[in-house]
Amino acid sequence: MFLIQNILIDERIVSGNFVCETNKCKGACCTLRGGGGAPLLESEVPLIDKSLPFVLPYLNKQSQTILEHEGYTLKGDDNSLEINCIDNKDCVFVFYENEIAKCSLEKVYNEGKSHFKKPLSCHLFPIRVRNFGGDFLSFEPFDECKPASEYGNALNVTIRDFLKEPLIRLYGNDWYEKLQEYAQQAATSEGEVL
Repeated sequence: MFLIQNILIDERIVSGNFVCETNKCKGACCTLRGGGGAPLLESEVPLIDKSLPFVLPYLNKQSQTILEHEGYTLKGDDNSLEINCIDNKDCVFVFYENEIAKCSLEKVYNEGKSHFKKPLSCHLFPIRVRNFGGDFLSFEPFDECKPASEYGNALNVTIRDFLKEPLIRLYGNDWYEKLQEYAQQAATSEGEVL
């Protein structure tokens, strides 16, 4: 682990490779069993609210019914927000295309109908942000992500490069540049805290 501007970072984020391979995993990160759904920031709620009218046509009847009667947010164990899921599995915003689970929020964003791509926790996956008196970025892939690690190795794309956009979204471009500097130093030496 190492620090960049008081953010503790799992070394695998700079040393490991990763590129999503949805044709193989079938969008498993959006359909994992157990517990609540993806963590949601309070500031993301009004952005999702604005996207809902555009998202609804892509969702199946069950998702539409859950959104209408229960909403898309749940309170987690620590009172944090989570996205509601169908039967503790599919995210309520999932739709299927060629048997691959996809995000309807991202679809309407890519179509130019919304300004909100998807929750930051989804955008960052498989990086998770933990808090231990400060942010800790950990790399937490699921077994279903094995093809993504293999694909990242084949393409030689690091986790930090694959997740450049959400990392900049979270901490800004200057922070990301420091992460890149650390990675370059680590590749030629033992590395140091920046």
